[in-house]
Amino acid sequence: MQHLAIFGGTFDPIHWGHLLIAEMALSQIPLDQIIWVPSFNPPHKKAAPFEHRVKMLEVTTRNNPAFTVSLVESSRSGTSYAINTLIDLSAVYSNTHWYWILGLDTFQTLPRWYRRQELAQMCNWLIAPRQLDNDQAKSNIICQQVEQQLRQQSLSIHWQFLNIPLVGVSSSLIRKLSCQNKSIKHLVPEPVRFYITTNNLYSEKSE
Repeated sequence: MQHLAIFGGTFDPIHWGHLLIAEMALSQIPLDQIIWVPSFNPPHKKAAPFEHRVKMLEVTTRNNPAFTVSLVESSRSGTSYAINTLIDLSAVYSNTHWYWILGLDTFQTLPRWYRRQELAQMCNWLIAPRQLDNDQAKSNIICQQVEQQLRQQSLSIHWQFLNIPLVGVSSSLIRKLSCQNKSIKHLVPEPVRFYITTNNLYSEKSE
């Protein structure tokens, strides 16, 4: 049986923080591969076109055999739910033990997810800390609270808190700096910086 992890997000753009989370997951969990799943039409967000976000993911991950990019979200119309993503990927990758990588803030919303009764038990949950919160004890308490909320719904889950060095970088910061024509050289991999510059992403004109 193979062990695969889903790492979903807007990735607008992908940055060193995302890569650090993925690398730490690989080093702490017996994963064969991480599947990066960019959201096609993220709700409540105005994001760069899907094709640009996919291209930045591809140029960043193509030299790592443990990384692959899935376009599964683009094949769906309307609202895309996590359960649909996992079902679709399970049809492609058989005989798989699934993990799902997500941030602590997103994990807190799990008790309200669509079809969580099925999803919660279909994979193990790998939790990344919030970027500015270095209190692991507090973060573990939050995860335990989420587990308790699900237990009250007669759901059980398996989760693990990833031990990740905190870095002060976010996609919103990168977009802001790019819009202000300031350097993002050490915040994203060089191929991503080059792609953003070449395609004039996040500039005032693109806004």
